[in-house]
Amino acid sequence: MRAFASHQFVLPLPAGHRFPMPKYALLRDRVAATLPQIRLEEAPAATDGELALAHEPAYVSAVAEGWLSAAAQREIGFPWSPRMAERARRSVGATIAAARVALADGVAANLAGGTHHASADKGSGYCVFNDVAVAARLMQAEWHRAHRQLLRVLVIDLDVHQGNGTASIFADDPTVFTFSMHGERNFPFRKVAGDLDVDLPDGCPDGPYLQALDRALDEVERRHVGRPPGLAFYLAGADPHENDRLGRLKLSAEGLAERDRRVFDWLRARRLPVAVSMAGGYGNDIHETVAVQARTLALAAESWRAWQAGGQAGAAGGVGWATAPGPAPVEESGA
Repeated sequence: MRAFASHQFVLPLPAGHRFPMPKYALLRDRVAATLPQIRLEEAPAATDGELALAHEPAYVSAVAEGWLSAAAQREIGFPWSPRMAERARRSVGATIAAARVALADGVAANLAGGTHHASADKGSGYCVFNDVAVAARLMQAEWHRAHRQLLRVLVIDLDVHQGNGTASIFADDPTVFTFSMHGERNFPFRKVAGDLDVDLPDGCPDGPYLQALDRALDEVERRHVGRPPGLAFYLAGADPHENDRLGRLKLSAEGLAERDRRVFDWLRARRLPVAVSMAGGYGNDIHETVAVQARTLALAAESWRAWQAGGQAGAAGGVGWATAPGPAPVEESGA
């Protein structure tokens, strides 16, 4: 399985900053040492034109050229620097690359990403650009250019925080379905409604969480009768873990692994290609967070191996959806 890393692009953060910058290098090193079935590649940088598919050009320029106001930097949570801008581009580029590979191979990953609080005209909550939104729009454009067909997209966001930025970007776009399951009382405190939002109470443990996930995936399928998606993005946040300092939920490491298994099994049964992003993880012990995310990647690689045994990815064809006995017809663009 191919995975894209941007760990070498490090933000110069002040001492005591809460963002776990070392996590990315630790995760990359752990994958390299323990998961030989994953081929690591350097993340490319997203271009201004690609970023403008989901973001206002003036905001893209402000990040690239250092025009962000002090208030905008505070909302993002990072001070501006050239390295901050470059890292943001690479994080988006990694998800773009993973999405392209997923459409061919079934599963691919970004060892960072999941920057779902960034909206069209601003960043927020440690998110500068919205990697999934940019990649979704670019994959739709590339798919239409190559196949003259509409590519519907599904976002499965299981970070503990609601994907408000993604929901706002796709609020009026019926070709992208946003599903977020998150802590009801956690950041952002003013949610932006997506297509399907599942609010969880503080302290939610494994059993109720997994039951809610199963019900939500059933609802996702029900909402796609006759118009199955051809590409999924999975934000596999580690922050629902019981020892996460920003999470407020109580999932065990095994509960999170079972979450990932269910998502990957559900996607693979429907021949729905997926680009996986790591999203959040703020454990009191950074090594515990790295272990959770490495296990997510190991399970992604298992799903990738099963994809290879089952043949080519079923992008945009609806293969395997319970409502369709065979490949469903794909809507023409503009239908």
